[in-house]
Amino acid sequence: MTVDGDIAYGTRTSVWWRGLRGAVQSAESTGDRRDSMRRMPTMRMFVAVVPPAEVLDDLARFLEPRRDADGPLRWAPPEQWHITLAFMSSVRERSLDGLVQRLGRAAARRSPVALRLVGGGAFPTVESARVLWVGTPIDVAGDLTRLAEGARSAANKAGANVARARFRPHVTVARLRIPGDVTGWLRVLEPYAGPPWTAHEISLVQSHLGEGVGGRPRHETVASLPVG
Repeated sequence: MTVDGDIAYGTRTSVWWRGLRGAVQSAESTGDRRDSMRRMPTMRMFVAVVPPAEVLDDLARFLEPRRDADGPLRWAPPEQWHITLAFMSSVRERSLDGLVQRLGRAAARRSPVALRLVGGGAFPTVESARVLWVGTPIDVAGDLTRLAEGARSAANKAGANVARARFRPHVTVARLRIPGDVTGWLRVLEPYAGPPWTAHEISLVQSHLGEGVGGRPRHETVASLPVG
């Protein structure tokens, strides 16, 4: 005899079987939800301070006559120069609204930062560099660090996958296909001091890999959030 499709070996057995089947169905449902979440579209994003046009133009003019001096360098376009505060390799679309709101609140709690671009450096080392960058003065590092910490905390709370790399404020101007010694380039960048400006906002940017000119990423500003 069967009851609702269950084998009626007795009341206890029938109840046990219903419970077991429910547990299996629940586990299967949970697994389906997890698989569905893994398949949800995600976005590659970062939070940044973007220098104003006059600052970008000044640095571009400084670098322009020197750009053809070293073939292995792959130069980033000036319109993509920025100071990264937080990098997120994976942001779910359904988390975006919450991310923007949390970043907005975090930025509002900070004060605008007086900045300028100066000197240069390389990652991971000067002798075996993959990234060439222009830096910021040491005396503003604390203000930028607090801004970055607020952005990273907000992104984490919004459920974004935030990179844990140590924050060092810089603008990446070029990359090397093969690691190389950039000692000469640091000498070139050492005297550079760009015009001052004040960062009154931070930007949330989506990076579309391979969609830019020459296979570079294409950057799309999703939100601009006032500081202070």
